[in-house]
Amino acid sequence: MSNDSTNPNQAWKFSQCFGDKGDIENITEADVISAVEFDDTGNYLATGDKGGRVVLFERNETKKGCEYRFHTEFQSHDAEFDYLKSLEIEEKINQIEWCKRQNQAHFLLSTNDKTIKLWKIYGKSLKVVAENNLSDASGGASGGASGSAGGGGTSGASPRSLLNVNSLRLPRMTLHDTIIAAMPRRIYANAHTYHINSISVNSDNETYISADDLRINLWNLGISDQSFNIVDIKPANMEELTEVITSARFHPKSCNLFMYSTSKGSIKLADMRENALCDKHAKVYEQWSGNAEQSFFTEITSSIANVRFSYDGRYIVARDYMTVKIWDVNMEREPIKSINIHEHIRERLCDAYENDAIFDKFEVVFSGDSKSVMTGSYNNTIMIYPDAVNTSADDTQVVLQADKSAFKAKKVGVPMPIGTNPNAANYLNKNGRPATPGRSGGINMMKRDLDHEPVDLKKNIQHLSWHPNENSIAIAATNNLFVFSTL
Repeated sequence: MSNDSTNPNQAWKFSQCFGDKGDIENITEADVISAVEFDDTGNYLATGDKGGRVVLFERNETKKGCEYRFHTEFQSHDAEFDYLKSLEIEEKINQIEWCKRQNQAHFLLSTNDKTIKLWKIYGKSLKVVAENNLSDASGGASGGASGSAGGGGTSGASPRSLLNVNSLRLPRMTLHDTIIAAMPRRIYANAHTYHINSISVNSDNETYISADDLRINLWNLGISDQSFNIVDIKPANMEELTEVITSARFHPKSCNLFMYSTSKGSIKLADMRENALCDKHAKVYEQWSGNAEQSFFTEITSSIANVRFSYDGRYIVARDYMTVKIWDVNMEREPIKSINIHEHIRERLCDAYENDAIFDKFEVVFSGDSKSVMTGSYNNTIMIYPDAVNTSADDTQVVLQADKSAFKAKKVGVPMPIGTNPNAANYLNKNGRPATPGRSGGINMMKRDLDHEPVDLKKNIQHLSWHPNENSIAIAATNNLFVFSTL
């Protein structure tokens, strides 16, 4: 199975869509998906929503290509109320993290603003009594049932014979059905004063970190009543607070390394071997913009929403409101690539600020081969940047749209130069070949389309995941889960 995300000849196609496909105005808030994550095999896919539910899908091996089917659903978190602080705690799932599978059961972590839970998902056997002392030789289970209902008598068996010790038999159980059950194995609570924004399982599969605005805690998966505070940026005087933690991730290979991003646009890499409290970072990755680029919104737009390591641990990708930056772990001086995501939004930042869209936190992910990156934007569009870590490669993008238009079989995503019209780039010409950027009108065409079709700030793609072993992606578009693939 090909895992080369840089192949220019492959086309991304719509594969599946789960969820109610009604109008966005009729969507229940609780059904909006707030987390998406593949497990490390890619055979299972988990989603969490604002109603506190977790839904699992499993790969449908009977189908060609990349298709999934419903596996199970359970209520992970419920709404709570903190009476001491008069604070309502939402049930919304902020993040899901799979643990490596070690037996037949699956384990995953899910978190809302305050509480993290470790869930065990397994096949549970339901057994029923097939034979007991009230059953006769011919009646079987049905005889036993009628005997119980009738007060102890059964057809063909006298009550006197039941008093004989030699005639007593052990009840016999038979398998009735197998269901998928979910059980909370651990509940990690009361460790965060502020809202939890991220969790990350370590490569040792024994520990994980959880981060809120000012602190990062280290947990052992097997111990729920204690954690170690490894980062604390809370100042003695809260009026001196200048930045908050926005995201944190463990290194995929080295269990002693982790990084966290801040609202000031910096990424800090820390080594747990150096100190118990990792306030002094080993490396810091930040890029200062010149005074000419400063504006009223710069402080908001430069805040990093999401940060990820590549699977091989060589690169870091960070997403702020306007850009994606890719860093080489060994080079702090500047990012190896900086990609502008939606420049057409820049002139509409006032509108985005007024309706709080400027605070949207878009995720960014690496492909399984650690070469390409993917992130989301408005109008339900997803951008894939093939071979993004290669500084000598041409800057290309694949633009996909996770809405009803994706159902059209002719609509596919192919690599196009960055800045070309996403709508034209997704269509094939009459000869069945991708439309060329020149004929599509390029940047001018894209700008003209945007002028006629205003950006819908309510339709955004914030949560997404890339299959670890193939070119398949899962996209959360409000209450729908879209799957695209090159298979």
